[in-house]
Amino acid sequence: MTNLIYPCLWFNGNAREAATYYCAVFDHSRIIADTPMVVNFELSGQKFMGLNGGPEFRFNPSVSFFVVCETLEEIDDIWNKLIDGGAALMKLDKYAWSERYGWAQDKFGISWQLSYGRLEDVGQKFTPSLMFTGAQSGMAEKAINFYTSVFEGSSVAGVLKYTKEDEDIEGHVKHAQFNLGKHVFMAMDSSYPHGFVFNEAISFVVDCASQEEIDYYWGKLSEGGSEQQCGWLKDKFGLSWQIVPSILGKLMSDPERSGRVVNAFMQMKKFDIATLLNA
Repeated sequence: MTNLIYPCLWFNGNAREAATYYCAVFDHSRIIADTPMVVNFELSGQKFMGLNGGPEFRFNPSVSFFVVCETLEEIDDIWNKLIDGGAALMKLDKYAWSERYGWAQDKFGISWQLSYGRLEDVGQKFTPSLMFTGAQSGMAEKAINFYTSVFEGSSVAGVLKYTKEDEDIEGHVKHAQFNLGKHVFMAMDSSYPHGFVFNEAISFVVDCASQEEIDYYWGKLSEGGSEQQCGWLKDKFGLSWQIVPSILGKLMSDPERSGRVVNAFMQMKKFDIATLLNA
């Protein structure tokens, strides 16, 4: 099973505004679906979902997006756009790991790590980066091993750990890169008192072609975590996932049945494709 995995960003009614903004910040981007509930958009060919979810959840840097910039002009241009109305979490500067790097939080609260480098070294323009903090600090390596065991065709590209010379706990993950199927992720531990952990503001959608796939991912990812409504779950590390049938978009775009489909899945935790088709 090589499933499409993409991030869902929880906005407070302004998903369309945010999607338009990101398409202006990043080249080769476009909005691909626009409904009152969901706005889907592509940034350099990678899919993102903007959800008009309400005020319940707010973005924080526990999930950020690592962005490869292949020219200094590109990184400067993107940085200046993101920092307008936003804030610098780490200033744009030269660091030991990059000739130019910066960590910015944009005006909507989403965090982006911009790094000058080669796209071929990472494999994709935007890479979700997971920061394990608070009670989850020190769990990054266990999480990586768990996620790569769940998704077929996964691998670990590399794990760099803190040493006694670093300003964090020796043996915890300083930086790691891994693949879930064809999708690249990054992870790190941080023992500092950040005051934030994973929440529903950023979740990851797993597109499933069959009920068998839904059952599989739901069972694996919810083990030790918690089941939530409408295909949402939290895994045992607190990260949120949506296990969604691929056909849902088609059903929702049918004006004659979309209301009935919504009413059906609002009663569900794990999605049941047969029930949706019969709605």
